[in-house]
Amino acid sequence: MTARITVLGTGYLGATHAACMAELGHDVLGVDLDPAKLAKLQAGEVPFYEPGLQEVLQRNLAAGRLRFTASYEEAAAWSDVHFLAVGTPQKKGELGSDLTAVESVIDQLGPLLREPAVIFGKSTVPVGTAARLGAAVRELAPAGDAVELAWNPEFLREGFGVQDTLHPDRLVLGLDRDNPGSGRAEAVAREIYAKLLAEDIPFLVTDLATAELVKAAANAFLATKISFINVMSDVCEAAGADVTTLADALGYDGRIGRGFLNAGIGFGGGCLPKDIRAFMARAGELGVGQTMAFLREVDSVNMGRRAAMVERTRNAIGGSLLGARIAVLGAAFKPDSDDVRDSPALNVAGQMQLHGAAVSVYDPKAMDNSRRLFPTLTYASSALDACAQADAVLVLTEWAEFRTMSPELLAQQVRNKVIIDGRNCLEPQQWRQHGWTYLGVGRP
Repeated sequence: MTARITVLGTGYLGATHAACMAELGHDVLGVDLDPAKLAKLQAGEVPFYEPGLQEVLQRNLAAGRLRFTASYEEAAAWSDVHFLAVGTPQKKGELGSDLTAVESVIDQLGPLLREPAVIFGKSTVPVGTAARLGAAVRELAPAGDAVELAWNPEFLREGFGVQDTLHPDRLVLGLDRDNPGSGRAEAVAREIYAKLLAEDIPFLVTDLATAELVKAAANAFLATKISFINVMSDVCEAAGADVTTLADALGYDGRIGRGFLNAGIGFGGGCLPKDIRAFMARAGELGVGQTMAFLREVDSVNMGRRAAMVERTRNAIGGSLLGARIAVLGAAFKPDSDDVRDSPALNVAGQMQLHGAAVSVYDPKAMDNSRRLFPTLTYASSALDACAQADAVLVLTEWAEFRTMSPELLAQQVRNKVIIDGRNCLEPQQWRQHGWTYLGVGRP
C-alpha cells in the first residue's frame, strides 16, 4: 500500500531514508532549508558519497515518487506522516548532543498540524528527548493530542546505507504509552514498512525511552569492542602474538562475534564518537554517570590510537618526523564513504605535519571534504603520486584500492620501502617478499 510521507532533513540520514522510502513505493517529500542541498537532490545528485544511493534517487525522481521542498507549510498540507531526520552533533565544548535542529523542526512543523498526524523520530537523541518533543509538539499543534510522536531509530552504516534501509536487521518502534494521541503510529509504521516485514525482519515495539536507548547502547557496545581489540593489540605486540589471529579465534565464539574486532587506529566519523559522549553526558544527568564511566576509557583508548600511530611512524623512520616525507593513503573515516568528520586518518596526517613532516594525502572519494577540513595538508591525485619519494607509506583507510596495491610498483615511487598498515588490511608476507619493511598493528 502506498503512503504519503515527508522526511524532514535531507542530510545523510534524511536523503537516504527519503530515497529508500520512495524505492519501497511510497510518495515522498523531502524537506530542507538549505537551497543548495535541495537543488542538488532535485537534480538527482547526492551531496555526499554513498554507494548505490544516487541510482535510487534518480530512479524515484524520474518515477515521480520523490521530490523536495523548503516549505514546511507544503509538507504539513501534503501529508500527515512525517519522519524527523536532522542531525544531532556534539555540542561545542561539551559531551552532550546539540538538539537545536531537532527542536527547530518541532517548532516549525507543530503550529501547522491542524489534523491528526504521526511524527516518527529517526535522529539519534539522548533518552528522554522523545517524550519531551511529543509534549512540545502537542502544545504547539492546533490538532493537540491528535498528534502522535513515536521513535523509529536508524541503524545505518555509512557505505551500506541503502542496504541497511531496504534490508535492515531489525526495525524498532517506540510508542508514547502516556500520550498515545490518535493511536495510529504502529499501524502506520506497519503499512510503511510492509515490504520489509514481509521479509520477516524483526519488528520490536517498545516504549519511547527503550527505542532511544537501543541506538545509544548499540554504538556504546561497538565502540567498546573496537577499543578492547586495540588494547589487546598492545598486549600482542608486547608478547609477540598476532592480534588478527586472536580476533579470528575470538570471533568463533558465538557470545562475542568477529564484527568490530579489527585492531587499528580506532573509530571516527560523525556518529560513534559523539554518540558515546552524548550517552555519557545523559547518564550523568540521570544520576547514573558512574555506571557509564567505562565509556570514558573506551573514548580515551580510541583517541590514543592516533598518537600511537604517529609515534610508530616516527620510530620507523629513525626517530624524527622533521623533514620526512610521509604518504597517507586514506582520509575518510572508513571506506566507501567521503565522510571525514573526526577521521582518525586525517587526524594522524595533521599531527605528523605539526611535527615537521611533509604529508601527502590521497583518498578515492574524500579529497574535497579533506581539503575543506585540513587545507594545509598536501593532496595528491593518486596513490602513486602521494607516495612519490616517501620515507614511509601509511595505509589509514582500508579502501579496496589500497588493499590490492602492487608492492613492486609502489617501490618504484618511494625513497624508503617502509609501509605502516594502520588497518591491518594488507598481506604482510606479500610486502616483505618485495623488500618492504611492513609494520601492522598488534602483528609480529
